[in-house]
Amino acid sequence: MTNNIGTIDRILRAVLGAVLLYLAFFSGLALFAGPLFKFGAALIGFVMLATSTLKMCPIYSLLGLKTCKDC
Repeated sequence: MTNNIGTIDRILRAVLGAVLLYLAFFSGLALFAGPLFKFGAALIGFVMLATSTLKMCPIYSLLGLKTCKDC
């Protein structure tokens, strides 16, 4: 597993993941009351946090993309 996510990309992924997890579990919005949106947002939020922590995105690897300058 080689790193393919840069610093700005990692920060954006971490923020988006945290926001999605907050919306899914703590927002109380009617949209996230249904299981499809609630667990869909939670899954995507978890994946975003995991990829930002691991500095590696499998989709970027498949497409040959890198957002980091020094990797």
